[in-house]
Amino acid sequence: MRRGNGRGEPETRKGRQGLPARLRNPPGGRNARVMLLALDRTGSGLWAASSVLYLTFVTQLSAQQIGMLLGVAGVAGIAGSPLAGRLAGRFPVRPLLIGCHLLRLVTLVLVLLCSGFEALLPVIAVTYLGDRAAKMLEMLFATRTAGERRAAYQALSRSVPNGGYALGAGIAAIGPAVGTSDAYRALILGNALSFVIAAALVWHTSEPRDKPIEVARSDGSAAGAPAGKQPPVRRATPWRDRGYLTFVLLDIPMNLDDSILNVGLPLWLVNRTSAPHALAPAFLIINTVTVVVLQISVSARAEGPRRATRAVLLYGAMMFVCCAFLAAATRGGTRAATAVLLAAALVVTLAELMRSVSSWEPAVLLAPQGARAAYLGVAGMSQSIQKSAGPPLLTGAVMAAGPAGWLVLGALVAGLSVVQRRACTRRLRTLTPPAPKRTTPAPVS
Repeated sequence: MRRGNGRGEPETRKGRQGLPARLRNPPGGRNARVMLLALDRTGSGLWAASSVLYLTFVTQLSAQQIGMLLGVAGVAGIAGSPLAGRLAGRFPVRPLLIGCHLLRLVTLVLVLLCSGFEALLPVIAVTYLGDRAAKMLEMLFATRTAGERRAAYQALSRSVPNGGYALGAGIAAIGPAVGTSDAYRALILGNALSFVIAAALVWHTSEPRDKPIEVARSDGSAAGAPAGKQPPVRRATPWRDRGYLTFVLLDIPMNLDDSILNVGLPLWLVNRTSAPHALAPAFLIINTVTVVVLQISVSARAEGPRRATRAVLLYGAMMFVCCAFLAAATRGGTRAATAVLLAAALVVTLAELMRSVSSWEPAVLLAPQGARAAYLGVAGMSQSIQKSAGPPLLTGAVMAAGPAGWLVLGALVAGLSVVQRRACTRRLRTLTPPAPKRTTPAPVS
């Protein structure tokens, strides 16, 4: 039996819609279409692929200085999400997001004008802070624009920009091909100009309104609290909400797929396996293509509170399988190692698809309606902290312990996913009143 979506459209038909159909009519209407264009991933791809080369060949920084520069910038980025969430609770999201785009425009221009380590350090730190703040505001914008269909919108906001990110990384190949300082400067300038376009597109949107969210009743069914009758906000700030802070803390290891893909896989390939080094770019190709092709269908099958919390368990299981593949990659010959590493890249990408639902969706559902912006700002810290702590954890502990280190990491993440799922389920039940009891009419005498 096909269930309706409240507007006469069967859910099974929605789930079969492809990317072009969803882009023509995304959740949130015109605002959503404009915001999908405003996601500046092409510029981000340019920066990711060219920033280290620019700092090496143009500014003449050493590898140690670049590592410290990006490390400090990553720590500064942690403050971006809660700061943006606090501001979004007091001011409209739209001008704040425009401000983040323009802030990064200014800092990237300053990057072109600065040459020394001391001058670049605060500039790039502010760039990363603005980047994390903008990502949080984009997701809050999506939450308010798409309402209960935010998971479908988030799927689009991951599929479409991944193509742009890949395009930016491809354009960045011009720098090494030309090999001049002006070529690298042109790439940084191209990233800066992408923020001008993004800010102009956001300017043509309308400020989204916050909408009621749907959570699970204590009996496991869904219930939407009507506007004006939301459960009372028990705490004015997420920093005093132990239950929510526990969720955010547990969500940090639920983001480790990012570090495994970008740091763990290539370093393990080079240092501990017999697979060819030229295999490393294939990991990102598998990731990008898989996300573009599968993100929408995966998100469509994980909408709603119960499915989102179940995705937490799937994430833990896939991370364990990925880590087991990495542990096994040291055995066998070149072909076996190549096949196992490619399988690990595919599985960690599938884990990323689960994380896109299991991380943000519960963060929205667990946040009280009246303080959602501040709560989501704190939730956004988990990804930023992982980006700073994940690489040192993998290189300093997991990889140093050899194959056993990967098995221990996989088991820990899988175990924590069970704890996270139980915590989310308990929290959802406390936030939502029980379903009304059915009453039978009194007999007529």
